[in-house]
Amino acid sequence: MHRAVTGVRLPPSGRAAGRLGAWARAAAGLLILALLVWQVGTGPFLDGVRLVDRPALLAALGLGALSTVCCAWRWSLVAEGLGVRLPLGRAVKAYYRSLFLNTTLPGGVVGDVHRAVRHGLDISDVRLAVRAVVLERTIGLTVQITASLLLLLVLPSPVRDRMPVIVAAVAATGLTVALGVRAVARGRSARWAAALRSAYADVRDVLLTRRRWIGIGLASAVVVTGQLVMFVIAARTAGSDAPVTLLVPLTQLALLAMALPLNIAGWGPREGVAAWAFAAAGMTSTQGVAAAVTYGVLGLVAALPGAAVLLARTRARSGQHA
Repeated sequence: MHRAVTGVRLPPSGRAAGRLGAWARAAAGLLILALLVWQVGTGPFLDGVRLVDRPALLAALGLGALSTVCCAWRWSLVAEGLGVRLPLGRAVKAYYRSLFLNTTLPGGVVGDVHRAVRHGLDISDVRLAVRAVVLERTIGLTVQITASLLLLLVLPSPVRDRMPVIVAAVAATGLTVALGVRAVARGRSARWAAALRSAYADVRDVLLTRRRWIGIGLASAVVVTGQLVMFVIAARTAGSDAPVTLLVPLTQLALLAMALPLNIAGWGPREGVAAWAFAAAGMTSTQGVAAAVTYGVLGLVAALPGAAVLLARTRARSGQHA
């Protein structure tokens, strides 16, 4: 049995606001897709699905397995740094389940919430599990943004001329936020100041040992590379013959768009940014939409083992209650 887990419960108004925000973000993603259909028609969307072939599907499953194992390894290392043992095999199953839920449900974070709560119940400490998942996802996003900025800075793309200014702005913003967080964390009256100090301590503990930060960095690099390769395969499958040196920065722009909280399970901003980026790079917006849709299909295929994990766990729980 798991002991009772206590935590801060949102008031009804807060929960209602959260649900409203989730619906608003999903509506924004749907609006983007509707505008794209109005602009380019349904052809690129249908082509993005119709052109998917067996080699692309097999590549998606292989790349998905590699990326998922690396993500699970990163999560396991982060949890270890926080004093929690998380075997890699269990982490892989949980991450596959999380990936499938993120890919199929609106918002793109339902799987991460489920992963954190499920692990928290297993270790009888939901708050600690949530901290591990949030830190793992934050590290992954930070590495992705950093890699994207570097690639966009050195490779030809529609935004290359503006990249020095963008990088400087991002660096200045990051420094300002860091100084602000540090100033707030020194306060002793606010409860959230203590939370900031706790977050800083978590980062320090996780990255304290060389083995952990090297492993986390290596896993994150493999995940970013896998995403790049997957999008290039998607673009080729959708019919683009642009050189890889051009597709890579366009891929980065589309992947960065996926981080925007205005999507339906990842759909929306990715297709919109891909349409603009491909057109700005001298191709067509229809090619960009088709490539992004194909990537979405391949991403869903890569996450399908998570459905099997979810079904197996559901059957196991049903058998226990029978």
